Order: sequence, then structure tokens, then C-alpha cells
Amino acid sequence: MQPTLVAPGTRVDPSWTLAGSPAEAARLVATGAVVVVELPADLDPALAAAAVYRWHGTQIFITHHHDEVRQAIDMTDSLAGRRPPALTRRGLA
Repeated sequence: MQPTLVAPGTRVDPSWTLAGSPAEAARLVATGAVVVVELPADLDPALAAAAVYRWHGTQIFITHHHDEVRQAIDMTDSLAGRRPPALTRRGLA
């Protein structure tokens, strides 16, 4: 499932499971659950949390910072090998 970003206050699907920690998210993802997390309101902690939760497979993110969190999630997916990088360059010495 592609990661989805929703605004705070949006009604979430009752079949989604809320995770309280990255370890819990990883365990829930392993069972096949659709995992949702609510990210902090501050930007820097939200980006860090989004990257960690996405690394563990979380699919739904509740956040105020859609553009920034989307970029962090895309970067994490690229590092995890789930999507190609947006831009590649070959460094020549």
C-alpha cells in the first residue's frame, strides 16, 4: 500500500490500527494490519518520526506538514529500496 497523508481531525477508517511506537508499528505491519500514526505538530520531530515509522512499514500518516512529510517518506522509501530515487548522479573522482 502506498503511504497516505491525512490532515488532523480527518475521520480515519475504523479498520486502520493506530500504533504508539515504531516497534508496535513493525509488529502490526507484520500481521498485515494497515497502520496509522499521528505525527507531532512540530516540523522537525514530525519528519524524524515519519522516516522511522515509514522504515517500519507504516502506511497512513496524520500530519499538518503534508509536503515536507511526503518528501521524508519518499526519501525513506528510496533508501529502503521500495522506490527508485527521484534523481541519480554518478560521482566521478
